[in-house]
Amino acid sequence: MQKLILKFGLIAGSIVSAFMLISISFIGDLIDFGTGEILGYISMIAALSAVFIGIKSYRDKELNGTIGFAKAFQVGLLITLVASLIYVISWVIYINTSDSDFINDYKAYMIAELEKSAESQEVMEQKLAEIESATEMYQNPIAQIAITFLEIFPVGLLVSLIAAALLQKKPAANPI
Repeated sequence: MQKLILKFGLIAGSIVSAFMLISISFIGDLIDFGTGEILGYISMIAALSAVFIGIKSYRDKELNGTIGFAKAFQVGLLITLVASLIYVISWVIYINTSDSDFINDYKAYMIAELEKSAESQEVMEQKLAEIESATEMYQNPIAQIAITFLEIFPVGLLVSLIAAALLQKKPAANPI
């Protein structure tokens, strides 16, 4: 089971990391951060289809075509954890080694979006303070890791739940 989890986790993590690195290089040139975020979540769902394939493979090849919900969910969750780890490592390496000023560019985008809104001055000041606080917090490597993990893990958790529900299969009853 460990080899299967690593295999499908590495596949999913590599795919989502590749999409992330490719799309981030186009932000500002061809797409904005909002579009990039949508494309990012679409790529996560596509990459995390490896969870579904991994559970099905485990069920069919290792368990003779049967698997309970709990075991299927466990396999999916472990694949998700590996994929999430690969994604986090990729992002942390990128953000800390590239010449990108991602956090300040994103801050500027968020402020521009806020200025387009029809919020009251009081609400705008509160949201600006939140943006400034989030920008400061993001300078902490632990916060970077946690935030990045929380981008992908909930998606993988949902995919794991759905895949486990769809792929659970009890042994056929033996007719007497």
